Amino acid sequence: MIGHLQTNKINKALRIFDTIDSVDSLRIAKQLVKKLKQTKNPLFVLLEINTSGDKTKFGFDPNNDQDLLEAIALDKIIVGGLMTIGPASQEKESTSKAFARLRKIKENINRQVVRNKKLTVLSMGMSNDYELGIYEGSTMVRLGTALFGPR
Repeated sequence: MIGHLQTNKINKALRIFDTIDSVDSLRIAKQLVKKLKQTKNPLFVLLEINTSGDKTKFGFDPNNDQDLLEAIALDKIIVGGLMTIGPASQEKESTSKAFARLRKIKENINRQVVRNKKLTVLSMGMSNDYELGIYEGSTMVRLGTALFGPR
């Protein structure tokens, strides 16, 4: 699943999806863990970081490592990496900065966590900016529009 997850939709999301690629707050991560305690299987997730600072976007604060580290340490979720969406402006320079920031956050977090909690996935770049994402180290791009056309 990708996109903002509302707390009242967590149960439904857990029935439908095997992964959630947009856990955008510590509160949502903790709610997922609370619901997952009823199951045996952990859930693979990506933490969404608002690297553009866009007030209309969801995501962890890129300046708050503590919330990220706390989410990574939670039981029942496997935090595989980080994701971000480029700025709405779609200017190459600001998009590159946002993607570079995510890479640096990942590197910083990986210096602080134990080996089995290292982040491996960087999800950044969509149909209109995936080249910039790849250049900055993306391991996962989202190409829906490029593959299937506009909605």
